[in-house]
Amino acid sequence: MAAILRLLKILRISSMCELFGMTSNRPISARTPLSLFGKRGGEAADNSDGWGLAYLKGDALAIHKAPEPAALSASFAKLSEQIRSQLIIAHVRKANPPTAHTQENTHPFMRACCGRHWVFAHNGKVPELVAPQGCCHPRHSLPHGETDSEHAFCYLLEEIAGTFLSVPSETMETWFETLVLRSAAIAAYGQFNFLMSDGEYLIAYGHDRLNSQQRQMGNVQSVVIASVPLADDEPWEAFAPGELQVYRAGQLLGRWPGSTFPVMTNLGARSSAQP
Repeated sequence: MAAILRLLKILRISSMCELFGMTSNRPISARTPLSLFGKRGGEAADNSDGWGLAYLKGDALAIHKAPEPAALSASFAKLSEQIRSQLIIAHVRKANPPTAHTQENTHPFMRACCGRHWVFAHNGKVPELVAPQGCCHPRHSLPHGETDSEHAFCYLLEEIAGTFLSVPSETMETWFETLVLRSAAIAAYGQFNFLMSDGEYLIAYGHDRLNSQQRQMGNVQSVVIASVPLADDEPWEAFAPGELQVYRAGQLLGRWPGSTFPVMTNLGARSSAQP
């Protein structure tokens, strides 16, 4: 019985997309972890339906993506070598539930909200969100593609817009709490792990499959987040079920464990150097 349960878990995990995130206190290369992550897009894992890279370039978010295997993509390999950034979100896609392998359905997605641009990538499946009588439909935004992931992104942005101010130092706890509550509501209908950013904050929600790794090299402080640890010889910390973590410039600012009060660390005012 134990062997059957392990096999079922492996099969469930192998049919899901994967996430990668990085935040640092200065622009750095993520060549090595991105190279390992790219192999999970059709070589080391069966996530061959698309790839995407979003990253902070100067004061704005840039995004590149294609409905092709990352492991076979010359563009993904070239970007992985060239990008130097303080913030990166990457995704390799397994279309489950099945949707078209198109640019519109490929993660990450980008949207404007609250005076800035946001990017979002999701691992898991919540088909209830695209059902006609389902949960958590965006009321004002029209998704460009067919995925439950983009529907969830639009819904979350609408929900936090009411509590988000242009300088959120006094209201950050409020909108992060709104985000974790709405994320938990979506997760109740399936599997919902995501990475989200406005170019300054890296927001990570680990419903059931997310890991983090703190790194320190000289004066460079960084954090890497991935669905699956990218190297067995490096220490990784699994997210608690339903946990939201928020980072800025390689530093953990706060964490919201599932169904508990938030643990705040250093939620300061927004940096003027970011969009």
